[in-house]
Amino acid sequence: MRAGFPVPARNEWGCLGGVAPFLGVSAATGTAESSRQPASAKWYDRRDYVFIEFCVEDSKDVNVNFEKSKLTFSCLGGSDNFKHLNEIDLFNNIDPNESKHKRTDRSILCCLRKGESGQAWPRLTKERAKLNWLSVDFNNWKDWEDDSDEDMSNFDRFSEMMNNMGGDDDVDLPEVDGADDDSPDSDDEKMPDLE
Repeated sequence: MRAGFPVPARNEWGCLGGVAPFLGVSAATGTAESSRQPASAKWYDRRDYVFIEFCVEDSKDVNVNFEKSKLTFSCLGGSDNFKHLNEIDLFNNIDPNESKHKRTDRSILCCLRKGESGQAWPRLTKERAKLNWLSVDFNNWKDWEDDSDEDMSNFDRFSEMMNNMGGDDDVDLPEVDGADDDSPDSDDEKMPDLE
């Protein structure tokens, strides 16, 4: 070191100052803190709604707070009751009274009613920032701006989907021709041996 500059003190982990070697550990005590981390989430846009799915298995104490320009999500997740907290400043305003959420064993699905229907959201957040816990749900993404033939409103579809979710109720699955038929098919024949 140059003369006149003090040498920085190192803590018991060999780090400068009071910095711990990894996140989640208190530099003062060396024990794990009860910190909250954001839950992994996927989102997609529709004409009247924005959908966000927080991927937390075995969630407990779920709290979703809808505000005009903000969404706050918190819960305990998994067998170790890990604390999750997501605070999202939304791209545009929503109608908090018409926004809803549904918890399943694997995730929490939120349906945010847009304040202005028909306006596309190019991103979920107000700021242009890459959040490592947030991704686009391309399986459900639809370029709806050119569609004019939506028979059922998205909210009706969402309500129908929510009513069909869950594993406790008996769900009538569509009949598949020949699914329970024990008669031999052409593909049930014995295959020739390979040489």
